[in-house]
Amino acid sequence: MTAPLQKKLLTCFLVLFSLAAFAQTGTIKGVVRTSDGQPAPFVNVALKEINKGTTTSEDGSFTIKNVKAGNYTVITTFVGFQPQEKQVEVTAGGITLSDFTLSENSEQLEEIVISDSRTLNEKVIDIGKSGIKPMDLPQSIIVIDKTVLENQQVGRLSDVLANTSGIYLMGTTGGVQEEIAGRGFAYGSSNTFKNGVRYNNAVMPEVTGLERVEILKGSAAILYGNVTAGGVLNLVTKKPKFQNGGELSFRTGSYDFYKPSFDVYGALNNSNKVAYRLNSSYENSRSFRDNVKAERIYFNPSFLIKAGKKTEILVEGDYLNDKRTLDYGTGSVNYVVADIPRSRFLGANWSYYNTVQKSATITVSHTLNDNWALNGIVSYQGYNNDLFGTTRPNASGNMVATDGTWVRGLQRSGTDQDYYIGQINLTGKLTTGSIKHQVLIGADQDKYDNKALAYAYTNPLASNKNVYDTINIYDLSKYRQRTDIPTMTLTSTTKNPLNRTGVYVQDLVSILDNLKFLAGVRYSYMESETANVKSYDDAFSPRLGVVYQPMKDMSVFASYANSFTLNTGLDINNNRLAPSFIDQYEVGVKNDLFKGLLSANVTAYKIVNSNLAQSVLVQDIPADAINKSNPQELAGEVTSKGIELDVMSKPVNGISFIAGYSYNDTRYTKSSQYIDNSRLRYNPQHTANASVYYTFSNPLLKNFSVGFTSFYVGNRVAGRSTRTTVANDTYKLMTLPDYFLFDLSAGYTWNSLSLRAKVSNLFNQLSYNVHDDNSVNPIAPRMFTATLSYKW
Repeated sequence: MTAPLQKKLLTCFLVLFSLAAFAQTGTIKGVVRTSDGQPAPFVNVALKEINKGTTTSEDGSFTIKNVKAGNYTVITTFVGFQPQEKQVEVTAGGITLSDFTLSENSEQLEEIVISDSRTLNEKVIDIGKSGIKPMDLPQSIIVIDKTVLENQQVGRLSDVLANTSGIYLMGTTGGVQEEIAGRGFAYGSSNTFKNGVRYNNAVMPEVTGLERVEILKGSAAILYGNVTAGGVLNLVTKKPKFQNGGELSFRTGSYDFYKPSFDVYGALNNSNKVAYRLNSSYENSRSFRDNVKAERIYFNPSFLIKAGKKTEILVEGDYLNDKRTLDYGTGSVNYVVADIPRSRFLGANWSYYNTVQKSATITVSHTLNDNWALNGIVSYQGYNNDLFGTTRPNASGNMVATDGTWVRGLQRSGTDQDYYIGQINLTGKLTTGSIKHQVLIGADQDKYDNKALAYAYTNPLASNKNVYDTINIYDLSKYRQRTDIPTMTLTSTTKNPLNRTGVYVQDLVSILDNLKFLAGVRYSYMESETANVKSYDDAFSPRLGVVYQPMKDMSVFASYANSFTLNTGLDINNNRLAPSFIDQYEVGVKNDLFKGLLSANVTAYKIVNSNLAQSVLVQDIPADAINKSNPQELAGEVTSKGIELDVMSKPVNGISFIAGYSYNDTRYTKSSQYIDNSRLRYNPQHTANASVYYTFSNPLLKNFSVGFTSFYVGNRVAGRSTRTTVANDTYKLMTLPDYFLFDLSAGYTWNSLSLRAKVSNLFNQLSYNVHDDNSVNPIAPRMFTATLSYKW
C-alpha cells in the first residue's frame, strides 16, 4: 500500500470516527424566563450528573452541546430566584428542548445582590464576525447595551457616544446629520454599519429601535475592506422573541418635542417556529434654533424563522423618512464664530433637507456541527435625499463681511443610491496536535449605484449670478428677506458606480492556554467610475496580533494591520487619485478586576495614513481647471497617536458606572499642501466621559432610580488649514472652545409603568460643531425630556 493511499485512508477513518463520535451525542436547548414572562439573561444552567453547563444569553436562551445520550437533570440557578430542576432525555444526534420559569426567592432578595451580567471583556460583538472573546482579541472594543440606552433616554447617536472614550462628533453640517469620528479619522458611511451591513450615515439614525451599539476600534480592513482608519461602528436593532411582550411609550420635551413609539414582539400564531418584532416611532419637534423644525417616521419589522434544528433565518426591514430644516448655524466672520444669539437662524425659512432611507436584510445561520457554523447575509439599502436652501455662510466665495453683511445664494442637490451586498462566513474550531484554532473564512461583494443631481440658479437682476438676497447676520431687520422659492435648473446627473469584492481568512491560534496569535489577510478588488473615468484597484490587507494572558482576568496584546482606501474622486485635471495606504499599530491591557465586577482597559495606538484625500476648496480651483465639480486632492501623510482608557462596572447593589478618557494627536506629518505638524481639523485632543446610575433598594424609595452622564470635549480646530503652496495664504484655523456636558436623570417604575425624566446640558454650556468656517452649529442648550412607558 502506497504512502499517499495510506494517508487518504487514515483521513477517511478519522472523519468517519469523528462523525460516529458526534452521532453518539446530543444537544440540550431552552429558554429561561422570569415569572412575568421576560427573558432571564446570565442564568447558570448545569447538568447535575456531569461537570457541564453554560449561562443564558440576553434573550434567555441557552445551548449545551456534546452531551452523551442518556438521562440528565438540568438545574438553573440565579441570585434572588429559587433553583429549578428538570429531568431530560438526550438522544444521539438529537436536540432536547427544556424551558424554565424562575420564581423569586424573597429571602435571597433581602441579601446583598450582585447582578450576574457580562463584563466589558466578555461581550462578544457581532461586528467582529468570528465570535472571538474580547480577552482573546488584540483590539479595543466598546459595547453600549439597551439598559444604558433606556436609563439615559438617548435621543440621538451622539447621546450614546457620551459613554465612549475617543469617539466623538466631528461636525453636524447643516444641522441634519451627526458626523462621527474616532482616533482622528471620520467614521463615514463605509465605517458605519447596521446589523453588520454598511449604513449611509448622511442622515441621523433612529435610536429607539436599537438593542445595543458596538464599536470596534482600530483596523477592521480585513473584515470589511475599504474602511478608513480609526474603527467601525455597528448599530444592532432589536430582534424577534418567541415570548409575547411589548412596550408603548411617549416622550416629550423642550421646544415642542413629541415622540410616541411602540415595540411589539412574540410568536406568530403561538408558533415555536416563527417569531416577529415590530418597533416604530414618530417624531415631531421644533428647535432652540428659530424657524427650525423636524419630522420623522421610522419602522423596523423583523421575523425569525427556525427552518430546522440547525438553521435560522432572520428577515429584517428598516424604513426612515426624515424631514428637517436645513440649518448652517450662526456663521463666522474672519474665522471667528459670530457673536450672535445661539438661536438665530440665517437661512431661508423654507430651506429643507428631506431623506428617505429603506433597507431589507436576510441573515441565514446554519450550524454544521458543534464546532462549525455557516452564516450568510444578503441586503439591499435605498437612500434618497433632496437638499434645497440658501448657501452656507462663507461658501462659494460669498464671505460674511466684517459688519455682518452677507449676500446669500441658493443651493440644491439630490442623491439617489442603491446599495447591494452579499456576504458569507464560515467559522469554526479545530485542533492540530496541542494547538487550538478559531478560524474565520469569508467572502463579500457589494455594489453601489450612485446618482448625484446638481442644480444651478442665476438671478437676472444680479448679472445672472447666484444671488438670492442680502441679509445682515447681526441685525436681520436691516434688509428685507425674500420668502419666495425660486426655480433651479438641473444642470447635471452624474452616476458613480462602485463595485467591491473581497475574500479573507483569519486564524486565532492558541499556542498555549494563555498565549494566542491572531493572523489573517484579505484580498480586495475594487472598481469605480467618476465622470466616465474608470478606476481599478486591488490590494492585500494583512493583520497580525499577539495576546498574552498572565492570569485569567488579564490580557496583554499588541497588533499591526495594513489596509488601503480607494479614493474615488478626480483631481482638477480629471485624473484619478491614487489609493491611500494605512498602517495601524496598537498595544493594550485588558483587566477584569474584583472578580469581574469592574473592567479596566488601556490602549495605545499609532495610525499612519500615507496620503490623505480631501476636497479641493472652491477658492483653490483655478479658472482653467478641467474638473470644477468637487475635485479632490491628496494632502500628504497624516499621523494619529493616542491613548485610551475604558472603565465599566457590573451592577452592584443597584449601582453601575461607565468612565473613560482619550488623548489623541492627529497632524500632517509629510504634507505636500499644508504646514507639517499642523493639526488636522475637528479632532479634540482630550475627551472624557463618566456616567453613574443607581436604583434604590430602600423600601421608602424602592423602584426609584437616579443617574448622571458627563462628557468632556477638549478644544478643537476648524476653519481652513494654512497652505504652503500659496504665497501669503489668508486661510486660518478656528479654535473652538472646549465644553463639558452634564445630564441628570431620574426614573420611577410601578408594575408595568415607568416614568423617566432628564435634564440635558444642565449647566447650559455653549460651544460649536464647525465644518470649515461655513457650518457653525451651536450645541443644544439646557433642555428637559420626560418619557412615560408601559411594558407587558
